[in-house]
Amino acid sequence: QVQLVESGGGLVQPEGSLRLSCKASGIIFSSFAMNWYRQAPGKERELVAHIISSGGRTSYANSIQGRFTISRDNAKNTVSLQMNSLKPEDTAVYYCNAEDDYSDLSFWGRGTQVTVSS
Repeated sequence: QVQLVESGGGLVQPEGSLRLSCKASGIIFSSFAMNWYRQAPGKERELVAHIISSGGRTSYANSIQGRFTISRDNAKNTVSLQMNSLKPEDTAVYYCNAEDDYSDLSFWGRGTQVTVSS
């Protein structure tokens, strides 16, 4: 059974930091590119960060560059999102997504809530 389980969400003050993690099981993790998406209330889901299967290349939404960092540990089947200098506008449900390098397979976690508020 394929599972992507996010953790690390919660309530944080503006300018604070939070680290999200996603643990994958049931897939050959090193063959999947990984993404973090988010969806804020009343808004469309957007791609926040992307990392290729080997971990050697990353990309970010324009509004995220310089504040968030995506990383992965293929030995542990995990991908993380380090979020610094958080803003109220970052409040959203954050989703972990896996994309197979060799097929159309794609998998989603159930999401973790991040709330930035004083």
